[in-house]
Amino acid sequence: MAFFDDDLLLSGDAARKIYQDIRHLPVIDYHCHLDERAITENRHFADIGELWLAGDHYKWRAMRLCGVDEEYITGSRSFKEKFLKYASVLPRLAGNPLYYWTHMELAELFSVHEPLNAGNAEEVWERANAVLPGMGAADMLAHFNVEYVATTDDPFSTLDGHGDIGGIKVRPTFRPDRCFAEGADKGLLSERMDYFLSKGCKLADHGFDGFADTSDLEWLTEKCYEKGLVLQLHFGTFRNVNTKAFAAVGRDAGYDVFRDHVATDALAKFLDKMCMKLGGLPKIILYPLNDVCLRSVCAISGAFPNVLVGAAWWFNDTVCGIRRQLETVAEYAVLGTNTGMLTDSRSFSSYVRFDFYRRILASYIGGLADRGEYDAAAASALAEGIAYKNIKEVLGL
Repeated sequence: MAFFDDDLLLSGDAARKIYQDIRHLPVIDYHCHLDERAITENRHFADIGELWLAGDHYKWRAMRLCGVDEEYITGSRSFKEKFLKYASVLPRLAGNPLYYWTHMELAELFSVHEPLNAGNAEEVWERANAVLPGMGAADMLAHFNVEYVATTDDPFSTLDGHGDIGGIKVRPTFRPDRCFAEGADKGLLSERMDYFLSKGCKLADHGFDGFADTSDLEWLTEKCYEKGLVLQLHFGTFRNVNTKAFAAVGRDAGYDVFRDHVATDALAKFLDKMCMKLGGLPKIILYPLNDVCLRSVCAISGAFPNVLVGAAWWFNDTVCGIRRQLETVAEYAVLGTNTGMLTDSRSFSSYVRFDFYRRILASYIGGLADRGEYDAAAASALAEGIAYKNIKEVLGL
């Protein structure tokens, strides 16, 4: 098999057929950290180093793991020097999702179809930079057939960069974590939620460690139920574990990890409490960061209408992590209602992750069909729902 050829991650004839049927579906990215103003302005990047390394903590973490000095990661070195350092360590990242995403981005955006390494980094730098002047942020989204983007926004954001941008619906997500931490007035937050709704917001999001104190989460759940917002719950995070590094480089820089366990009993009790209080639940999508608890979370989703298990999130959006998520959802919940992939990214070139996911999805369903364990005639329709139609229905798009 050739390096990153058309059959990448596809396991057989059924997988190839399914993939061809879903590969060109539009993209609905219902959770990301993109800068909406960059889309509005169709912001251009000076070079591939800025595009890749200005804010991607996945790459930063991998470079640290390979012993790269911080000067070449978040330090003062030029983006070219940082790019060359990243290229030099990439051959060590076999099996890491970065190895896949990097080469898929090179092929899709820059027509580079060879392994990136220290030996050809200068040439790849020049080839990529020759393409970038004609490729702004909005251009990239259009290239990847992005239909809908839900950014992650502080409740007091102006939201002046959201709207319909070149055929792409860019909408805000109400994310009150900071306001909860600072004890913001709930009446004022409710007013801000109404403002978000006026801007086309369909999602709220809360990221937190665990379910020890749920008072803020109860308020948010109640408001989502009242106003018809889909609530995303990202839990099990252990933030900024390296105090010295946090002091030096700040948050969202690659120093977050996952908790050793998640109290899923507390999750079930919380959902039950809110269901009793409200008479039902808003649509809720669950994202546990430590997937050791994924079977339990899937089982809990089956006990409460409107509760779904989200994408393989953050540390889990690997080849094995996505496969494990598909298998677990299939066995302990319902695969056919799954809402598929999202980027969770700050990078405008990260939309190759949808192709990455669709290849793995096609191989999983195709494998069932090849073994006679699933109706081959229904396989593509199942995959199309997971890859696109289900989340479109959940959001009412």
